[in-house]
Amino acid sequence: MIELSGSTLLPASLHRRLVALIYELLILLAILFIGALPAVMLTAHWIHPLARYFLQLWLLLVCGFFYSIQWVHYGQTLPMKTWKMHLVRRDGKTLTYRDAIQRYLSAVVGTLFFGIGFLWAIFDSERLFLHDRIAGTAIVLNQNR
Repeated sequence: MIELSGSTLLPASLHRRLVALIYELLILLAILFIGALPAVMLTAHWIHPLARYFLQLWLLLVCGFFYSIQWVHYGQTLPMKTWKMHLVRRDGKTLTYRDAIQRYLSAVVGTLFFGIGFLWAIFDSERLFLHDRIAGTAIVLNQNR
């Protein structure tokens, strides 16, 4: 249970979050494919290493922009909606762009370090991902949403 401004929300199970994550990867692939197109067209005549770093940074920004908007304005992504979950701040306030960016960057770093950000949930007392612990957020089950 997660205490949230005097009310109790049910956290989404680790199994549910991981299954939604697989669905999330499919959408992420589509975003990366579409997002790469303008960068590849722009850098077609650049020196290869410079173009590669630009593309990587560009895709990191595209994904961050996508997830920040989804989390702040809707409280969920399509896979989260499908699996009846939403993202909340642990203090009961609505998610801000600062929270979303902090969560996103923490997730990127945790993923780059052999997925430690996701493996963290196995050992966390509330089964939170490391990026949720850092950003002060939690994925909970929808209640009358």
